Amino acid sequence: MLKREMKKVKRFERKRRVRAKLIGTATCPRLSVFRSLTSISVQAIDDVSGKTLAQANLSELGKKAKHTAEGAALVGKEIAVRLVKSGVTKAVFDRSGYKYHGKVKALAEAARANGLVF
Repeated sequence: MLKREMKKVKRFERKRRVRAKLIGTATCPRLSVFRSLTSISVQAIDDVSGKTLAQANLSELGKKAKHTAEGAALVGKEIAVRLVKSGVTKAVFDRSGYKYHGKVKALAEAARANGLVF
């Protein structure tokens, strides 16, 4: 296997380990983060019914948001605003196998600062 393939496989193994311990409900959804080379997105998922309650991504914020930690913070703020507006204040954070630093950390801290508890 090539090094880039192994990197992806190892991330999916970490993701599987994290997901084995987390479950989201309607009152406490799972915030699942996806990070790509050009964007970052997050979904609030109710695993019991298998539905997405809310989502936010970098591309829907327009040209004001860049793919940096500041842009990730804007995405975190947006998901927190949408969830609080729908009556959800608690969540569990699923980092999806990514390290908790940089953009992922900025997204989580911005969501906490805007009313989500996890």
